[in-house]
Amino acid sequence: MNTSGAAARAAGPTADEPLPDVAPRLRELRRSRRLTLEAAAVRAGLSAAHLSRLETGQRQPSLPMLLALARIYGTTVSDLLGEMPPERDPIVRGARAEPVEADGWVYRQAGNPGRAMQPLRVTVEHGAQGNLVRVHAGEEWLYVLDGRLRLALGDGVHVLEPGDSAHFDSLVPHRIAAMDPTGAELLFVHTLLQSPAGDLCLDGPGFHER
Repeated sequence: MNTSGAAARAAGPTADEPLPDVAPRLRELRRSRRLTLEAAAVRAGLSAAHLSRLETGQRQPSLPMLLALARIYGTTVSDLLGEMPPERDPIVRGARAEPVEADGWVYRQAGNPGRAMQPLRVTVEHGAQGNLVRVHAGEEWLYVLDGRLRLALGDGVHVLEPGDSAHFDSLVPHRIAAMDPTGAELLFVHTLLQSPAGDLCLDGPGFHER
């Protein structure tokens, strides 16, 4: 589920905040994962030329790009930005969880950044990312708080109602979509693994609407 805060305080800066120079860190991480520029670019849904410009500081990545690159490299957006992890308070206050929108989904931090397990509270808007197929190393767990969720998992399609949950290996191709016009809200937890398999977000002809 591309990949791997995708969100900001949970995953990085807002669009109005200047980004630090992430170019050296992007280049270092790609090389440490033994990925060619072309291979990393394909997994992130970018051209090799665009990724090269990001790595040389000629372009600044957007939040969705940072989310995808973080998942590919098995790290967090905070790490990409070179942020030092703060002293971790075990309590995460809801009032401090600022919403961050990316491609029709709204993310709120529900845990501390920089840990292997990343919990988020997510609002899924109707019609957003419904055809996006996600394949990446790790596990995912989700719990529906409100609305109905459509989960295409491998060859199966499941309708989840409020109170339903799903726990699965995220190497199984999966898609998530809200079924109701009012959208859906869920708790979402995923693991970040240091794996060269990285994260693949695909919506090409090899994956058809179920």
